[in-house]
Amino acid sequence: MSSSAGSSSFCHAWTSKQNKQFEKALAVYDKDTPDRWQNVAKAVGGKTPDEVKRHYEILVQDLLKIESDQFPTPNYRGSVSACNHLRGFPNDHNNDQHRRMRNLKL
Repeated sequence: MSSSAGSSSFCHAWTSKQNKQFEKALAVYDKDTPDRWQNVAKAVGGKTPDEVKRHYEILVQDLLKIESDQFPTPNYRGSVSACNHLRGFPNDHNNDQHRRMRNLKL
């Protein structure tokens, strides 16, 4: 894949609907499926096979960083967990979220 094809994912934002369709397509078309990325792109709509493959690769890299503790779990301002943290309550939500992300297998 050329660098220009790989960077096209960054130029075109993914909607929440496309991300959900992407997740569902990955559940159907696993790594052993012939023409996996063509099938995933078709299921998502509006994306090329190169774009969906690059999106997948970026997510895998993010998961590897999370698993190796190189990527901090975000603490969103205004969220319940952020408010609880400011009040001195443990941040169980982020701990649970981090644990779930580690167990997620793409």
